[in-house]
Amino acid sequence: MKADIRRQWRLLDLQKLDSRLAQVAHRTRTLPVLAELEKASSQRSVREEECVLAQTAVGDVEREIRKADADVQLVRDRADRDQSRLDAGRGSAKELQGLQHELETLARRQSELEDVELEVMERAESLRAGMEQSDQVLRDLTVRIEELTAQRDSELQDLEKEREEILQERANVAPGVGADLLELYEKVRERQGGLGAAPLQGRRCGGCGLELNQSDLARIRAADDDEVLRCEECRRILIRAADSGL
Repeated sequence: MKADIRRQWRLLDLQKLDSRLAQVAHRTRTLPVLAELEKASSQRSVREEECVLAQTAVGDVEREIRKADADVQLVRDRADRDQSRLDAGRGSAKELQGLQHELETLARRQSELEDVELEVMERAESLRAGMEQSDQVLRDLTVRIEELTAQRDSELQDLEKEREEILQERANVAPGVGADLLELYEKVRERQGGLGAAPLQGRRCGGCGLELNQSDLARIRAADDDEVLRCEECRRILIRAADSGL
């Protein structure tokens, strides 16, 4: 292929722009804030599950409290009725003695139930505290995620602006390369990981970094200025600089 050397030099300008575009794309994928946001989102998911479990546990223990309270109240009501009958003195001596015995039994039962109720209430207090702590952590994580999301959007917006500016500059440079050379460049760039053209730096290919042998150098020296050269190792388009002496 033949292409005016100035078109080939223009190709290096295009390659620099494409390399910058690749860097912008890489930065877009690897912004530190993205990892932070993913981590915070995962933590929030875990905390949401913990909050659900904590709320369930609190709900269960509150039902236990209501049941314990109801049990205690039943015993109190029964004791109040027995005490009223005993105070009124109604019934035979045996019946009154039975009431007295039942009151003693009810007093022990009430004490036992109140102990159970107290234990459940203490457990409920601990569970409520844990639930509040989980809720607070979840609220903090939600605020953090909102902050990280805003930071991500801002940084992505800046990168998108930079990308658009480079694309505009590329649109101005590409026509100067020429359709034929541009087509070859795009094919090579696709095969070679985004680097389609490279300068000849001394005796080295600026693409693969390998030093050219004497036969390759001789071939390059013998080539016309407008001949499009390729690196024999990496097959990238090899551009001779104005001062290369080759």
